Amino acid sequence: MAFGIRMVELKAWKKAVSESEIAFLTHYWLDERFPDCKTVTKAGCADIEKLVEWGKQYGLKREWIDMRNDYPHFDLFGKYERDILENEGMTDQLERFGLNK
Repeated sequence: MAFGIRMVELKAWKKAVSESEIAFLTHYWLDERFPDCKTVTKAGCADIEKLVEWGKQYGLKREWIDMRNDYPHFDLFGKYERDILENEGMTDQLERFGLNK
């Protein structure tokens, strides 16, 4: 279940992804399969090869890309999420969701 995101943020992420930008969207997320994770960051890009190449620098694998809809993305959580957001300069997301601890 996703929550803690504004519609304007979702629309901006979808637009950026559709325009083949590497775009990030962080929101609160609860999933019983991952009880220690309270947030997820979607790192998306419509250009699959660009997304794959971007992900390689972080050890992300092509088969981890969520391709269920028009917005291909990696779901980042835990250490991956924190480290990638920090490396990508997304300090606002780290602070907003309490991931900078």
